[in-house]
Amino acid sequence: MTVTVAAIQRHPLKSHGREGLDRVALVAGQGLPWDRRWAVAHEAARIRAGEWAECANFSRGAKAPRLMAIDASLDEAARRLTLTHPDRPDISFCPDDPADAARFLDWVGPLCPPDRARPARIHTVPVRGMTDTDYPSISLVNLASSRALGERMGADLSPLRWRANFWIDGLPPFAELELAGRRFRLGTATVEIVEPIVRCLATAANPATGERDADTLGALSAHYGHRSFGVYARVVGDGAVAVGDALAELP
Repeated sequence: MTVTVAAIQRHPLKSHGREGLDRVALVAGQGLPWDRRWAVAHEAARIRAGEWAECANFSRGAKAPRLMAIDASLDEAARRLTLTHPDRPDISFCPDDPADAARFLDWVGPLCPPDRARPARIHTVPVRGMTDTDYPSISLVNLASSRALGERMGADLSPLRWRANFWIDGLPPFAELELAGRRFRLGTATVEIVEPIVRCLATAANPATGERDADTLGALSAHYGHRSFGVYARVVGDGAVAVGDALAELP
């Protein structure tokens, strides 16, 4: 059985857009470069400057589904982020610049429900991405699992719903959930699978429109008895990963 990387995605501003990549360089102990580099803290957030914080402190697709329709493009050298959304004009800004950050908050405000805590500021941690895990992680989803769930639901589920870093093809459906504690060669990097990803309501939103149109959580519970989809992993050995590279278990 050959298992390969079908796509690589990063999310420079947590919950606010995704960007496809052809290849990445992974470093042991770190997440995917520039993934969740920034996050949007809402007005009720309880966070400290420069520290990692739980996802409940940030604007995200579980509470504001229209955010799921954002696409992103990052100019790493300029630290400049461009976002697009079907219902908003394009915006290009530097998240670290206070004036630019204020422009972004004005831009994103209409995409957030008025009865939820409003986006208030951009939060960042220099040494790691603002992942949903309290350790630096990368995320992998199995395309066979996405197809199987879609067939159960009678829906064509875009893998973008899962907001993962690596889309893997070649595994049986949901086989990834049994891999915790095992090490794999991903391209030339080494990763260790840590745990399944327990999903939230963000996955119910269509990534093309930002409208909730699929009961993904209900379907996972009804058909599989859980709400897990995809896995978190740690990078334990440096290396490069490109689309088309293999995922192979290490002895």
